[in-house]
Amino acid sequence: MKPTLLILAAGMGSRYGKLKQMDAFGPNGETIIEYSIYDAIAAGFGKVVFVIRESFKIEFEDYFRARLGDKIEMEFVCQELDILPSGFQLPETRIKPWGTAHAIWVCKDAINEPFGVINADDYYGVESYRQLHDFLIEPNNKDYSVIGYYLKNTLSDHGTVNRGVCQSNDQGNLIDVKECTKIKRDVDNIIRYPGINEDHVLNDDDLVSMNMWGFLPSYFAYCENSFINFLDNYIDIENSEFFIPTLIDELIKSGEINVEVIGTDADWFGVTYQEDKPFVMKKIEGLIGSAVYPPSLWH
Repeated sequence: MKPTLLILAAGMGSRYGKLKQMDAFGPNGETIIEYSIYDAIAAGFGKVVFVIRESFKIEFEDYFRARLGDKIEMEFVCQELDILPSGFQLPETRIKPWGTAHAIWVCKDAINEPFGVINADDYYGVESYRQLHDFLIEPNNKDYSVIGYYLKNTLSDHGTVNRGVCQSNDQGNLIDVKECTKIKRDVDNIIRYPGINEDHVLNDDDLVSMNMWGFLPSYFAYCENSFINFLDNYIDIENSEFFIPTLIDELIKSGEINVEVIGTDADWFGVTYQEDKPFVMKKIEGLIGSAVYPPSLWH
């Protein structure tokens, strides 16, 4: 069975100013998602599941079905605030999404095979999809995986970023993943993020998760149990979020799973701010010039 690629595309682009996932970056209006899907098809993925919002579902689905046609099976799942485990009711004041771990959980009825997870607004590089695909099709595999990128290659010149900083053991398995927020390189060339009393320092070659994960269908049961516990404690806290790294860290420390850290030399770039767009367009132009992609992806 071919693995599935799950694309987290439900964000509203508050820092970008509009829906990044449908913005044009390629010479023929291609989105970043389309380059991701192109790489996934080449690597051997058999289906794409998009996590989106009901508010733009029709526009989004029409666009991608028209662009991709029958090149790969597609399914569209909405992440809405009121999709909760049995016994829970959405607080009237809640307006913030429940987070990335919840975004995957809402796809529990759409995925029955090993699957990869990516962000809609990140470019992960050709080789990373091959590495992830090969991991997911390993027979009798019971582990999860994360593609690790060097921190120095994932910063933005236009503002701070959030990253899951990874540590692994001698066997190459993840032992800790910490969600660090508001990371930036300061004028003294040191990478820092704020702490309670003082800033913390990170290194250029620290491996970070860019939300490119390899999971098995067992994820959904683990996630539901953890999400229930999260809601028991935080359902009435308006800005509380249930992140993928939070769930993974919990499962690692409980000994329930191993997560293999797959280091990659693949190129990564993404868009957080509108000012990132020219840089991303130039990177894609360079990849086309190097014959990594054809000038028009689908024709």
